[in-house]
Amino acid sequence: MPHFDQSTVENTLLKLLSVDGFARLSGGMERVDLPLRHVLVASDVPTTHVCFLERGLGSMVVSSTDEEVVEIGHIGREGASGMHVVLAVETTPTRTFMQVAGSGIMVPMETFQRALADDPEMKDFFLRYVHTTVLQLAHSALANARYNMHERLARWILMCHDRLEGNNLAITHEFLALMLGVRRSGVTNELHVLEGVHAIRSTRGNVRILDREKLIEIADGCYGVPEREYEKVLGLPHCAR
Repeated sequence: MPHFDQSTVENTLLKLLSVDGFARLSGGMERVDLPLRHVLVASDVPTTHVCFLERGLGSMVVSSTDEEVVEIGHIGREGASGMHVVLAVETTPTRTFMQVAGSGIMVPMETFQRALADDPEMKDFFLRYVHTTVLQLAHSALANARYNMHERLARWILMCHDRLEGNNLAITHEFLALMLGVRRSGVTNELHVLEGVHAIRSTRGNVRILDREKLIEIADGCYGVPEREYEKVLGLPHCAR
């Protein structure tokens, strides 16, 4: 079984755990590849593992009764899948799968839950992380209700940029349409708006960040509060860029 060194893991949550907390999880850790469309959390099925992403992007989606699907959140190197178990919930109707292929560290649910039960400090830490994900969802609702499409698009691109390495984001127009809950053609038009102000360059299957500060300016008040809360309650910047 490979040895995991806390100083070299690339997931922020694992880096921030206490030495004892990391040790409680390390015995069950397994580093895995996470291909495109790999399901991390299946809808209404007991979750067997928590996955701490190191690379790539996981997408949390919700489906309506008529099978319309909309993204409600992201998971990247800053977070982990399966966090509903921290709230003593075995299953969730939402689904999480990889939108950008990557890799991560899997921990069996039994190991994770035992660690939470034995270490109240660790449980409090993960509850604070859950708080930041709830706040992110709240600000998605705010953005959808009060902001224009190009402002919302700028926000989502910034959120992807926070979670992926480099300035080239391997995200498709289809993925952006899912994030925004609109048709693909609508996304194409809004990408042209952001290209027009030289904030990004969009090609097939890729969005290149040209001016992050411009994107923050465009997103206005719908980006930043959850990111600052993450830094405040967990003690490390959400994204060091």
